[in-house]
Order: sequence, then structure tokens, then C-alpha cells
Amino acid sequence: MAQDKPTSKIKTKSKPGKTAAALAPATDFSLRYASGITAEDLRKHLSILASDEYEGRETGKKGQKMAAEYISKQFTALGLTGPVKDSDSPYLQHFTMNRLRLDPSTSVKIGGKTFVLNKDFYAVVNGTFVTATPVQPVFAGYGIQAEGYTDFAAAGDLHGKDLLMLLGEPMGKNGKPLRQDEKTGLMFGDLGFQGVVDRMVAIRPLKPRSLFCIEPTAGAFGQVPKTFAYLLGLEQLAFADAPARTRPNLFIVSPEMGSALLGTNAAGLANYQKAVAAAGKPVVSPFKPAAALVQTVEKKEPFTTENVLGFLEGSDKKEEVIVVSAHYDHLGVKDGKVFNGADDDGSGTVSVLELAEAFAQAKKDGHGPRRSILFLANTGEEEGALGSEYYTSHPIFPLENTVTDLNIDMVGRVDSTHRGKGDYLYLVGSDKLSSELHALSEATNQKYNPVALDYKFNDPNDPERIYFRSDHYNFAKHQVPVIFYYSGGHPQFHQPTDDVDLIDFPAMVRRDQLIFHTAWELANRDSRVVVDSNKP
Repeated sequence: MAQDKPTSKIKTKSKPGKTAAALAPATDFSLRYASGITAEDLRKHLSILASDEYEGRETGKKGQKMAAEYISKQFTALGLTGPVKDSDSPYLQHFTMNRLRLDPSTSVKIGGKTFVLNKDFYAVVNGTFVTATPVQPVFAGYGIQAEGYTDFAAAGDLHGKDLLMLLGEPMGKNGKPLRQDEKTGLMFGDLGFQGVVDRMVAIRPLKPRSLFCIEPTAGAFGQVPKTFAYLLGLEQLAFADAPARTRPNLFIVSPEMGSALLGTNAAGLANYQKAVAAAGKPVVSPFKPAAALVQTVEKKEPFTTENVLGFLEGSDKKEEVIVVSAHYDHLGVKDGKVFNGADDDGSGTVSVLELAEAFAQAKKDGHGPRRSILFLANTGEEEGALGSEYYTSHPIFPLENTVTDLNIDMVGRVDSTHRGKGDYLYLVGSDKLSSELHALSEATNQKYNPVALDYKFNDPNDPERIYFRSDHYNFAKHQVPVIFYYSGGHPQFHQPTDDVDLIDFPAMVRRDQLIFHTAWELANRDSRVVVDSNKP
């Protein structure tokens, strides 16, 4: 996600509900119960879940278990029922994962030389090299596809191949990047994690088996533990009964190892770079990749984790279900630092708790929803949306009866684009499967003290690819209409500094009230929203 400077507090346009009260009738129960969503309650829950005591809520670890217990107790206290059968707790949907670690014996053999893990290369693998396997190399230049420059125009079918590519960005004679789309924000020149992520927009659809990314200098390679700290710091998780993971293997390799893979040397690499600069475009390389064998050795440690479910039964349309979701896991403790994840996604988790309280109070007062509502706190999102994948593969309520998923992930901050400009919220996915859902969302926002709805990230081709990156997408894949709510990136994203004191609670209240109003309309309208538009 995009990174921005730290946020400052903003004031909401009015106290919750005041403006809408002048427009809405006195019998508008949605307005009444939305006003019960308060900054004080959000802060109370978040100060607990995002505290050091919860140890960053890493999937399968102590802090995640503590958070699951806290959330389930909140659901119980609100009078929600636990819908999970055959579990030690009806609020917990347990499932088994494997924690995978690369063994130091993982190696790449090129000619007569063996290159060593964490010395000559770093890797994140997907299980396809468990036996010694020949590399199927294709040199892909800089691995860039952009306006004015593409390395893939004549690459042919890359499905299942192993791409060898140079990190960094090709420069012209004038010292400027050869590509012409600098305004997209893609950071091809970055020699770390972001540089690889931005390349994946073009590479992912080509379905290669592996990427061998060659650092340009020994100094850059020496920084890999730092520049790829987020990726290398994550343990790989996989379902116990799952086939090989689909994301490509990633190898970050030293210049020496990269030269060996390409059958050249440092001078040969330098000459290729000069030739590209002189031509102002990709050129045919003289490289003849060497025969190489890769063998990865993974250690598996099984463990259990759990989604947390709270169910509020509807009235005359109770067989139809609205899902309100967020992920409650985060990154845990790394190098002695707790990654508290106050915004990511403590903000979404406590929003789910507040929405659950508002709907539960409405039902106690005799104004409960017509459709049922499932409040779903997912585990394992940081490891690849694993909890929502498990739920949609093992749904407690049939997916054909699931009307919509409203997913909340990072709604607690104000990004640099909107700072000082009033209340706003990014919406993603509302128009992808149901035009009715999108229209309902827009109309609901206009009815209740509207905030600025920003659809910047709604484009599936947006470099951030946010539509594909959180739990809602697992519902969309099953033709369940979704809306993803998000307030934007910031410099504390996936850092130990994502703490409660940076959360803008008044802004968060306004966002949660909008989500509540939308859920209320979805739960109480005469007909469910129809699936009538694009594929997910």
C-alpha cells in the first residue's frame, strides 16, 4: 500500500448524527443506533487489542489467541450467538495450518558451484522445488512493463518458466528512466521489496514459476535483509491439506550468483546495461543461461488458528445473511519490537465490534434486522487472506444465501491526500458484481451526513491492487457482492509504530456510521441486491 506522512487530527463536520437528524425522520432507527457508535468505545477496545500485551496478534501465536478470546467474549456479552458446530466454542472456527521455514540446506547449484541460502541468495518459496529441479531460465531484462518500455514484448510464453531479471531501472543517455509513466507511482528503481511488488503487476498474469531478481551491486545485496525485511520476516503459512502455493518462488540473488545464472560476469552485465541505455529500449542479450539445479528444504510445524464468528438472527428474511468482516491478526513481534497493528487492522476489528453492538441493541429494542448478520473476525489475512479463504471454502451459512460482504481494513487514519479536506473514505469493489449495491451505497451516503467517497483504488489495474488484497476478495471470487472500506496508507503501515495514539477516532466514527447505515439498508430492504455486473 502507498505510504504517506504521519497524519494529523481532523475535526468531523458535526457531532455524530446532528446533520442527518435535520434531514431524517424521527422514526429512522438506523440513525438512532448509528449514534451509539462512539469514539470512546472504539478507543476502549483498540487500546486493549493493540496493546503490547497482545504481542502483535500474529496468526497462531499467543497474542492472536488472546484476541480471539477477547472478541468472542464481546460477542457473547452483546447477546450474539456462536454459529459454529462441533467446536470447543461456538464462536470459534478452528482450522489447521502448517508453518513453513526454509532450512539452511536449501541450495542452488550452478555448474560445479553450490550457492548457499542467506549467503548468496535469499528466498521465499512455494513448495515446487522440494526435489532437485532444473531451472527453466528466461532472461527478462529488468522485468518491467510500462509506457515507453517493456521487457516482455518478445518474451513468449512464460507460464511455468523461471524469470531472470535485473533489479534497478534502465536509464537513458540523459540519466533519466527510459519508461514514460513516472506519474503512476511505480518504483521500479527501488532495489528492495517495493521494486519487486511493482513489477508483479505485469508479471503475475504471465504465471512464471519463479523470479530470480539480481541485485546490481554487492552493497545492494548486503542490504537485502533490511530492504526485504517485511517479506523475509514473514513465516510462510499454508493449509495442511493444500496443494503447492500459487504465488511464484522469489529468489533475491547476489551479483555473483546472478552472473553465474546468466552465464556471464560483472563486465557482461555492465555491457548489457550500457547497450540498453544507448539504444533507449530493451535489446537482445548475449547471455546464455547456465544449467542450474534448485532444491528447497522446508520444515513444517502444524498449528491451529481460528476465525471468530458472532451471529445475529434476522426476522422474516433470516435465511439471507449479511457479512460484516475485518481481520484481527497482525505481524507479531520481530527483533523484540511489537507490531501492534492499531490501524491494520485493529481499526477494522473494533469497528466490527461497534457495529455488532449497534445492531444487537436495535434487536433488543425490537428493531432488529430482517436479514441475519454474521460478524466475522478473520485470522491469517496478513499471510494471504487465509481465514476468509477458509471460511468461504467451509462456510457456516451457504454462500448462495450470503447477500454481501462489507469488509473493513484500515479505517483509522487520514492519508496525505485528504488531510485537512474533511471526512472521506475509499471504497473498493462496490460496482464489481452488483450495480444495485453500488447505487445503494451511494444513496445511503447521501442520505446521512455524506462523506467524500473516493474510488481511486477501485480500478483493478491500479498498481496497489487493493481489490485483490484483503478478505473481501475471497467472497467476491464466490460471486458474493462486496464493499471494501479503507482510509489509505501511511508511513506506519506494517511498522512497529502503528499505534493507538495515531488513530483519528472522530474520523473513524463517521466512517463506521456510514458502514452501519449501509449494512442497515442491506439488511432491511425488501429484496436482496442482485448480482448483475462484472466478474470478480
